[in-house]
Amino acid sequence: MNREVWVDWMRVIACLMVMTVHSTEPFYLGGEGSLILTAADARWVAFFDTFVRACVPLFVVASSYLQFPLHYSTGEFLRRRMVRVVVPFAVWTLVYAIVWGQPVDNLRSLLLNFNYAAGHLWFVYMLVGLYLLMPLLSPWAQRVGKRELRFYLILCFITTLLPFVRAWAGGTPPVIYGPTGIPNPARYPLWGEASWNAYGLCYYLSGFVGYMLLGLYLRRFVGTWSWRRTLAVGLPVWLVGFAICYFGFLFAVEADAQGIYPVEGPTALAAVWETTWINDTASVALMTVGWIVLMRKFTASGHFYQRILLPISRASYGMYLCHMIVLAAVSGWLRTTLGTGGDGICGIWTTPLQIILTAVATFIATAVMSIIVQRIPRIGKWIVG
Repeated sequence: MNREVWVDWMRVIACLMVMTVHSTEPFYLGGEGSLILTAADARWVAFFDTFVRACVPLFVVASSYLQFPLHYSTGEFLRRRMVRVVVPFAVWTLVYAIVWGQPVDNLRSLLLNFNYAAGHLWFVYMLVGLYLLMPLLSPWAQRVGKRELRFYLILCFITTLLPFVRAWAGGTPPVIYGPTGIPNPARYPLWGEASWNAYGLCYYLSGFVGYMLLGLYLRRFVGTWSWRRTLAVGLPVWLVGFAICYFGFLFAVEADAQGIYPVEGPTALAAVWETTWINDTASVALMTVGWIVLMRKFTASGHFYQRILLPISRASYGMYLCHMIVLAAVSGWLRTTLGTGGDGICGIWTTPLQIILTAVATFIATAVMSIIVQRIPRIGKWIVG
């Protein structure tokens, strides 16, 4: 199969985006769970996290574009995904369980879920769930027409409005804490949902299924666009999504701060601030489409692509798995060295400097490490995919 060059570019960029998201988190997560030191920090967090918030959907679209519909039998597909995705995930799950927190408690809880200290591992559960769904839908995907697929994409987009409908209909929901302390905002019941039934009208088309179908639509029905059309479609769509994410976060923070910083509260407070950042909201979906439209123009396959970008693309999954260990160390050292908030070494510019340095340093370090490990005969693929 010929390589889709633009997908390699998108994978690498999405990988850097993920690390930027996690480099931003220390500037609004802290204290009791949520903490923003200054109004300037609130704006920096809103800008950086919003700018890269489409990273996870981009990974899903890339996987769908390359894998869906299946190119081989269900058994062969699942075997390949097991080697490429599940085994490295199991390895790094054990690593995080041992090095972060209480190993015995962590290992026991792995029977039920991932180690919450390594929160980024949630992504793999979702991705494997989509992989299990792909063989079921592949016969339909092979024969679906453009209008029919567009109809389902529209339905999926409608479900991205549900978080906003819930907020409008139910106001600020109470927060229910599970035994692990993870907040679960109570859902306002919509269209068939009730206390005894979570499977309402939009349940089966919500979440990341829409991004899986978007990857299929791109592969089947979207050809090469001119730069004029790319910018005319992609830029406005991205800007609308960015504006909703950016101002949605800032307005939520300001409502709690009332002009007085630092603003602090439990983890649930950050969950409310992040409402417009949720992966399956319209704001993030619009930015995802905008990014994809632009990145489809990234087709350069010369020396830089062959020697640098392609190896990083192949190692991107391993980078995702291991990056939090490196990022935590880099971020902690920079915060100690450069300071925080308005007292930082560069004043209000300390925060963006730390975010950028943390993301770039983590990206470079994990790229080098993952590429080296991947090339170890026999065992490299079991560690980083």
